[in-house]
Order: sequence, then structure tokens, then C-alpha cells
Amino acid sequence: MAVLLVRDDREYLLERGERLETDLGILTVPEDAQAGETVTTHLDEAFTVRELRGPDCFAHFERTGAPMMPRDIGLVMGHTGITGGDRVLDAGTGTGVLAAYMGRAGADVVTYERDAEFAEVARENMALGGVADSVDVRTGDVTDHLDDLGSFDALTLDTEDAASVVEHASDLLVPGGFLAVYSPFVESARDVVGAAREAGLADIESLETIQREMDFDERGSRPSTAGVGHTGYLIFGRNPGNPPTED
Repeated sequence: MAVLLVRDDREYLLERGERLETDLGILTVPEDAQAGETVTTHLDEAFTVRELRGPDCFAHFERTGAPMMPRDIGLVMGHTGITGGDRVLDAGTGTGVLAAYMGRAGADVVTYERDAEFAEVARENMALGGVADSVDVRTGDVTDHLDDLGSFDALTLDTEDAASVVEHASDLLVPGGFLAVYSPFVESARDVVGAAREAGLADIESLETIQREMDFDERGSRPSTAGVGHTGYLIFGRNPGNPPTED
């Protein structure tokens, strides 16, 4: 797994054994570098070693597009309860931040990315995040493989055709399994809700996350006047499984 070298407002994500060259000098990250240790460049400039955490994946992964924001990822993780031992089917890998979060939580993730170049970058990001063994990045369209994948504890989608996958959610999810779909547009969010209803899912809800920073200075305290940007809509549902039969 990679580590971060931190000094003031500088952060560098590097593999152990990798060489760093900056205006502060040159160093090679020790193979046995541990969090909290100090390493120095040939100019005797010090950096602190820090282990990679989930938010660092968002900040430092190589991007192939706009990754899902941490506030949206938090809702996905909180509403689905994805944890160690879960099996997750993900589609629309992109940069792979959500897949990495789920892998770091201990889940086994199969994620599909249509663009071969994007998929290769995602594989490199999974290696940096230390989850290459638990996140299987596959190149292709998940809709071509739905009959061969088996069942999952969670289904997470960030694709334009998410509704066409949601139609199969009751077959893809174990009883009690969760669906989470991210959509930037309300039209596709509406399509997903309709597909979830048709698939017989329960506990369907649609959310938009609005988050404001607080400003504290000598004049007083108030929410930040910076614009609140829209990220996307999140649609959740759950496979109720087969109802019990009455004797």
C-alpha cells in the first residue's frame, strides 16, 4: 500500500521504495516506512509518513472524471451498511473512489468500467489504495454479464443506464440486500425509482445531499457564503426477499 509524505500543506502519495523529487530535495521512501515516522531529503528537509485513509483516496487517486464526493459516499456506506465479508456488485467504476472505500471496509467488490483506459487507471488506484486483492476491476458493460454474476449483498451503480440494471435487482441481491444508485440528473433518478418499484424493492427513497461549511472569524459565525454545488441524487432500495408462506 502507498503512503503519504506530508509537510505543511504538501502531500505526496508514493509507494514504498518510490523516489520523490521536489524543490526540498530528493528521497526514496523506505520499504519499512511506518506511520508517524520522519523521513528526510538529501537537503535534510523533513516529511512525516502517514498511512492512506479513505478521504486520501478521493484527494490523491488519478482521476478519469469527477469522482463521487465523500459526502455522497458517506450516505452510500451509511444506508447500505457495507462491511467485511459482503459481496458487492458495482458499475461505473470511474476513478474508483467508491470501490476503494468499500474494499477498505472489507467488502469483496466486483466493479465494471466500460472504458478500457479508465479501468486500467482504476486498477492502478486500487493498488495504491491497498485494495487490489478485494476490488476486481473488470472492463466491460455490466448489463452483458448479469446472468453470470450470482447474487450480492449490495448493488451500487453510477451509470447512465442504471435503471436497466435495477430491473434485475431482485435477482442480483440476496434477501435483505441493498441497492444504491448515484445519478447527476433528476430524469434518470426518476427512471431508477420506477425500475426499483417494478422490481419489487422495498424502502425506496431518493435523497439529495446539501452540505454547508461554517465560517468562524472575528466578526462572527455563520454558514459560508460560498456556493453550494449540486453533486447528484442518491436512490436507495432493499430486496425484501420472498415473504414467508402461511401454513
